[in-house]
Parts: sequence; structure tokens; C-alpha cells
Amino acid sequence: MMSAPLLRGFPPIVDEHARVLILGSFPSAQSLAVGQYYANPRNAFWPITGELFGFDAAAPYETRLAALRSAGVALWDVLKACRRAGSADSAIEPKSLVPNDFGRLFASHPAITRVYFNGAKAAELYRRLAEADDRVEYRRLPSTSPAHAVRPGVKLAAWREVASIASAAQPGEAGRRNKSAPIASAAQPGEAGRRNKSAPIASAAQPGEAGRRNKSAPIASAAQPGEAGRRNK
Repeated sequence: MMSAPLLRGFPPIVDEHARVLILGSFPSAQSLAVGQYYANPRNAFWPITGELFGFDAAAPYETRLAALRSAGVALWDVLKACRRAGSADSAIEPKSLVPNDFGRLFASHPAITRVYFNGAKAAELYRRLAEADDRVEYRRLPSTSPAHAVRPGVKLAAWREVASIASAAQPGEAGRRNKSAPIASAAQPGEAGRRNKSAPIASAAQPGEAGRRNKSAPIASAAQPGEAGRRNK
């Protein structure tokens, strides 16, 4: 049987003011067709971020991107390229995975101190394929995909942490971070955002686990245990 064609994702939506990076797994077929992040109208990403940052989810795409940039939020996906039949993450061919260059991104945008994974699959792919930056704290949120069905308001409540972190940094403090001054979790101000490759990515719903991450250990359980990495843009 022939392999699916190699698909290539999008460049990051990021500027020098970015403090938070939201990572998906890989754009859906619908997103790739129109060249836009989260183009599936059933995906809750734009309604949720519109609510958090005060813009119309139905506004033109460039207007929505500008609103995220002005809030200090960057967008990207874990995968740069892969082979996949359809849009489901489960259809991605495991041997075809090509991760994005996160080392280069963090080096060129040092004000980014927090990464939020949009769903379990993005977190799993990052854990397997990318190098962790010990200056950055990693958190997993419920997937905005329509495949991950939860009660109304549950996803929005979990995602509110993104807005609180994005707005917390003062403009004059945007770039000051180093290994001797780790970033504390918003939910745990006394916890010094400590993380290394020996501890799992934390769920935003489990602030007490922020920072523990291990490539050999499973990623910390999300707020919705039924979320099995199902995500589709």
C-alpha cells in the first residue's frame, strides 16, 4: 500500500513580544487547504481565544492573529511535516514525523516562558521528538478539537490560565529570564517552575505537578482523563 503524501505545516505566528506559545500537533486537512490555523469551524480554538482576549471569533483571520500577537501569544505546531490520511492524529504515520526546530524558536524569542499544548497528542509528540528548554514551563490543556467532547464551559475554564499568564508579564520584564531565575507557575507562585527531562509535562488542571517531566514516563494526566490525544483542527 502506498504511503500518504508528505504534508508540511505552517510557520509560527510569533513576534518579539510573544510570552506564551500554544502548540498543536499538526494542522488538519481543512486547515492545510485554506492555509489557516484551526480552520475547522467546529474547533473551539477561536471562540475560546476570542473570549479570553476580547476579539470576535468570526473576524477575518489576520485580525484574529493580530489580536493574539498583541496579547503576547504565539501559535505553532509540534510537527513540521508528516504523512497522514485524513485529519485524525491517529492517522499520522509514526515513521514520518518531522518536528519543528524549537531550539531555534526559543533562542530567537527569549521572552517565551510558557508553552501550552492544545491537547494530549501535542504534548506526547513534543515529549517524544523535541528537546525541552529548562527556561520554559510546559503545560497541557484540554484539546479544542470537536473530537474531544466535554461539558460546556469546561475547556474555556481550563484555558483561562493562558490569558492570566499572557497578561501577567510587564513589558519591561518580557525578556528577563535565565537558568538561575526559573519561572514559577501561575497556580503555584512559590514553586519555581523547575523542570528537566526527568519529569513529565504538567496538566494545567494539576498545578501541583507543574514541571515534572520524563521522556520515559507518561505525560501527566489531563483534566479530562477521557482525552486520548484526539484532536483535529
